[in-house]
Amino acid sequence: MYIILWEYQVKPEKRTEFEKIYAADGAWAELFKKGTGYLGTELLYKADQPMRFLTIDRWASKQAYETFLTHWASEYKFLDAQCEGLTEQESLLGTWNSTA
Repeated sequence: MYIILWEYQVKPEKRTEFEKIYAADGAWAELFKKGTGYLGTELLYKADQPMRFLTIDRWASKQAYETFLTHWASEYKFLDAQCEGLTEQESLLGTWNSTA
């Protein structure tokens, strides 16, 4: 399994909108579902810093994710542009492979 971790600092007034778009059934997940090998997304927030979020995106393999990016690049860029005003900061924490 290939895992991608992102961290976000969300603007307080945009939290509800952010949660809808980045949730396991949100707009990002709906886009990812168009790709073969997408396994799901988790959205987490830090209890003592409620505007700090993590997403965990799971794919069957790195190749599955890269194929998705190739086929759906314009839709990915469009959704990413729509989300720009939701956060104060976003960081790719890294990509990981599961041993399972």
